[in-house]
This record gives sequence, structure tokens and C-alpha cells, in this order.
Amino acid sequence: MNLLLAAIAPVFAIILYVYCKDEYEKEPRRLLLYNFLLGAIVSILIATILYYGSDAIIKFDDEFSIVQQFFKAFLVVAIIEEFSKYIIVRYFAQPNKEFNEPYDGIIYAVMVSMGFAATENIMYVLEGGYQVALLRAFTAVPAHATFGVLMGYFMGKAKFTKHPSKYNLLGLFLAVLFHGSYDFFLFINFIPGVWIGAFISLGVGIYLARKAIKKHQKNSFFKF
Repeated sequence: MNLLLAAIAPVFAIILYVYCKDEYEKEPRRLLLYNFLLGAIVSILIATILYYGSDAIIKFDDEFSIVQQFFKAFLVVAIIEEFSKYIIVRYFAQPNKEFNEPYDGIIYAVMVSMGFAATENIMYVLEGGYQVALLRAFTAVPAHATFGVLMGYFMGKAKFTKHPSKYNLLGLFLAVLFHGSYDFFLFINFIPGVWIGAFISLGVGIYLARKAIKKHQKNSFFKF
């Protein structure tokens, strides 16, 4: 039980932070819960199916190949995981009438991402223990949240523009770009010290995510 709490605590801390940043028109908690559960269950299932499919098609047989690890990070892991989240936001959250201002793109994308992160984190922490829980609380979990904010920023813009596909796909692209960058530097850890690139990438992502939150707050339809 304590390990389970350690696994989900950072997830709910981030959810609370993003929820409190929704200053002018809170989303229905039931709808937020639905998005979280869809991320925790459906997104994980989609990702698992796609991983099995990719394993049958693509073989990465040299763990010390920078090129192979690049393709694995960007074209397998990042695309599969971010697409599995994107599909929920795009076809469940975004069409909902409660999705009525740009910031909603951020909060729903984060809810789906945190659902995904919760399931993933529970599996890793139950296997690896408290040390893994502590490490992931400051790395993988905030990383998933950051990718969610970046995706959601543009998906929030997409709902209120004449060119929604452009902004939706831009959000997906940005999430894949930062996810792939983060994973790539971790995958090539056979090069001493290169892992620092993952934290630089995450730091840049967090900086942009905070700017994205402030911008949508500033432009809220309900501010006045």
C-alpha cells in the first residue's frame, strides 16, 4: 500500500497544481476523472497494442547504436505513447461542450497524461521500490505532465480556430519532439554523461509549459 501511494502521490500533486491554475472556469470533476481513467486504461491499452505491432515490424538489435536508439526514442516510444494520449483528448475531451476555453486543452491533456503516467508509474514502482518511486517523481511523472501541457496548449487553440487540424497535429508533434528528446538521451546512456541532455530537454519543456499555462490563463474567455 505504501508503495502504491508513493507511485501515485506525484501524479495527484501535478493534477492539483494544474487544476488550481484553472482560475476562471473550473472543469467538472467527473469529466476530469473520466479523462484520467481513459488515460490510465484506454491509452495504456492502445500503447500496448501499438508496441506489440512495432515489435513485430521493427527490430532494434544493437543497444549501442545511436541511430537505432534515436529511431526507438522518437519513432517508436514517443509517437506511440503521445498518440495514445492524443487520441483520447482529440475524440473524447475536445468535442465535449465543457471544453469551452483554450486552457481546457491543457487540463484535459494533463489529466489523460497523468492517467497514463499513474499506470506506468505503479508498474515501475511496484517492481523497483521506493528508490524508483523517488527518482520517477522528479523525472518521468513531471515529464509526462510537461508533454501533456505542450500538447494541450495547441489542442486548446485548435478548438477555437478555423484550422483545428493544424494546431492539433502541432500539439502532437511538440509532445513527440520533447518526449523523444528526453528518452533519446536516456537510451544512449552508454555514452558517459550524456544523460544530462534528458534533464536539459525536460527543463526547457517545463519552462515552455509554464509559459503556455500563463498564456492561456491570460487569454481565458471567462477572465472578465
